[in-house]
Amino acid sequence: MQTLVETLFDVIYLILVISLGIIMVKNSRDNKQYKLFGIMAITLGLGDSFHLIPRAYALCTTGLENFTVALGVGKFITSITMTIFYILLYYVWRYRYNIEGKKGLTWTIYGLAALRIGLCLFPQNGWLLAASPVSWGIYRNIPFSLMGLIIIVLFYQSAKAANDSSFKWMWLTIVLSFGFYIPVVLWADVVPMIGMLMIPKTCAYVWTVLIGYNDMKRSLK
Repeated sequence: MQTLVETLFDVIYLILVISLGIIMVKNSRDNKQYKLFGIMAITLGLGDSFHLIPRAYALCTTGLENFTVALGVGKFITSITMTIFYILLYYVWRYRYNIEGKKGLTWTIYGLAALRIGLCLFPQNGWLLAASPVSWGIYRNIPFSLMGLIIIVLFYQSAKAANDSSFKWMWLTIVLSFGFYIPVVLWADVVPMIGMLMIPKTCAYVWTVLIGYNDMKRSLK
């Protein structure tokens, strides 16, 4: 039953976010904010597919333990694409609120992203191992979490200052995504049921995409 529910959930999620992303790119009418948001949604869906599709296949066949390498490679790719996702989200913020300058902030985002990706490349991460080191899961997620924190603050402050009702909860979707993700990094290997938090984490990302999609529909009617 768990296999069926999880697989169905993942398939619906991937189809939904990729489809919404394609629709946003296609219907953005050269609006940079919405086109970028669409690219961001496609990046999210395609990146997650490298992990979720092998996982679904493993669950429906011989089990996760027989697909350690495929799952590890998928997790590695997803880690990179999620970093790119937050860079794109940063630029969505810049376009939406007409932000000029702030080179120091931009370089901070790029620096944290580069550090995150660099840490992901270390063999000590043990991507291809059945039980990868928790310590390296923490190391590579420190700069990633700092990126998320910066973007949470940016969207919260800007949406509040602009009285932006469409994006007023964008900051919360990011808070929730990290709130559900961090316990998985820290304790999922010890308490496997904590891995179920990836489902509400995924729902938070769907909410992020829907905020942009619904705003585009209202704005470009």
